[in-house]
Amino acid sequence: MFKKLPGDETRSLVSTTPDTAVVFRPAVVHTPAIISLVLWLCRLVPRLVRLVWRHPLAVTVPVLVGVVWVRYGYGLALVVFGLVLTVGLSWFSLDRASFLRWVGWRLLAFARWFWIYRRHWQPVLTVAGLARHLRGRDYLPRLVRVECNEWADRVTVRMLGGQAVKDWADRTDNLAHGFGAPSCRVAVERAGRLVLTFPRRDPLANPLPAVPVPDAASVGPVEIGQQEDGRPLRLKVHGTHVLVAGATGTGKGSFLWGTIRGLLPAMRAGLVQVWALDPKRMELSFGRPLFGDRYAADPKQCADLLDEVVCVMQERADRFAGLQRNHTPTIQDPFVLVIVDEVAFLTAYQSDRQLKQQISAALATLTTQGRAVGVGVLAALQDPRKEVMNIRNLFPDKIALRLDESEQVDMVLGDGARDRGALADHISPIPQLGAGVGYVRLETSPDPVRVRAAYVSDHDIRAMVADFEGVSR
Repeated sequence: MFKKLPGDETRSLVSTTPDTAVVFRPAVVHTPAIISLVLWLCRLVPRLVRLVWRHPLAVTVPVLVGVVWVRYGYGLALVVFGLVLTVGLSWFSLDRASFLRWVGWRLLAFARWFWIYRRHWQPVLTVAGLARHLRGRDYLPRLVRVECNEWADRVTVRMLGGQAVKDWADRTDNLAHGFGAPSCRVAVERAGRLVLTFPRRDPLANPLPAVPVPDAASVGPVEIGQQEDGRPLRLKVHGTHVLVAGATGTGKGSFLWGTIRGLLPAMRAGLVQVWALDPKRMELSFGRPLFGDRYAADPKQCADLLDEVVCVMQERADRFAGLQRNHTPTIQDPFVLVIVDEVAFLTAYQSDRQLKQQISAALATLTTQGRAVGVGVLAALQDPRKEVMNIRNLFPDKIALRLDESEQVDMVLGDGARDRGALADHISPIPQLGAGVGYVRLETSPDPVRVRAAYVSDHDIRAMVADFEGVSR
C-alpha cells in the first residue's frame, strides 16, 4: 500500500562476513533548481492568497504602510498609520459592537492563529498522538481557520483520513493544556472537519438575576438564563420531557423556578397547568399557592396526583385519536407540566414497594405517552444511576449540573458527552461560581451546551405568589 522508500531494502540484506556491518548508500537524485523553485512557488502562492482572503485587514494595513514608506518615506507612512488608527478608534467609540465584529475579533483571530495555534500546531498534535509518522513521512491534520468571539476561540480542523471524532474527543485535555486554554470542546462541522472551542474566559462566572416575567402568555420555550455564547437560555417544556441532574446545592431549583416564572402569564391565561410534586417539602412549597390543589408532598399524595395526571392524559388520547397528532394549548385542553423535585425519593428510596411501583409506572406512562397530548414532565434528581432512575432515557432533553463522578456525566447526557466537553464533574462547588451552571443536551443536537440558569430568590418567589396567587385554579 505504501511506496517503498530508499533504504527499506537494507532489512533483507545479510552479511556473510562476521563482524562486518552492511553499509547501504541510497542513490542521490539531483533535482534541477528550477523545478524546486516552481514547486516552492506552487505552495507559496496559494498560501498567500488564503492568508489575504482570511485576514484581509491584518495583511492590507501593514502592506499599505510599507509601500508608502518605501515610495514616499517614513513621514507619510506614519501619517497613513495614524489616520488608520484614528479611524479605528473613532469607529470603536461610536459603535463598539460593529467594530469588534468586523475588525476587533478578526485581528485577534489573526494574532492567535499566528502566535498560538500555527506556532504550536505540530508539536502539540504530535505529542497528543493526533499526528502520524509513517514510512519516513509526517502526516499532520490541517489547521483550516481560527475565529474569535468575546469569550472563546473556534479552531476549524481538517482531520486525517481514517481519523474519528473520538480520537480527538479523547485528547481534549492534551489540546487544552497544549494551547494554554482552560478546556477544549469538540464539535463536528461536517464530514472530515471538526471545530475545537477553546474558552479564553468564563462568561458564566457571576450569578444571573432572575429573568423578568414575560408580558405575553406562551408555553415556551421559556427564557430561564444564559448560554455560554451570550445568547438567552430558552428551555423547551411543551412537547418534550426534561431531566435535571446534579448534586445537592448545584442550583436545580433555579431551573424549576425559572421555568415556572416563564410560564406564569400562560398560567394566568389558563393555557398552562403546573402540577407540583415536592417530596422534600422545601423547594416547591414556597410557591404552593400557585399550584392550588395540584400540589403534593406526601408519597401517597404524590402517587395519587400522578395517577390523576395519567387519567387526564388518557382521556385526551381517547378524544384526540384519529383527529390530531400534536397538541395546541387551549383553555379546554391546557398544557400540563408535571414538576417533580427529587424524583429519586419517589422511585428508588421509597420504602413502600407497592407505592414505589405505582409511582414508577405512572412516570413511565407519562414520559412515553404524554408528549403528543400536551403533558410534559420536568424532573430533578441528585443520583443519576440506573438503579436510582431507571427511566432516565425516556427524557429527550437532559441537563447535567455539577456531578460527583466523571462517569455520571455520560449517564445523564449520553455516551460521549464528557469527551465532547461536558465537564460537569469539574464545575466549581462554590455556590457563587457554580450554582446553576450546567450542560444541556437536547434531543435535536448531540453537542452539549454550557449554560447558567438565573437565580430565582425567595423574594422573587414570594413576589410571584403575591402577583399570581391562584392563577392555576
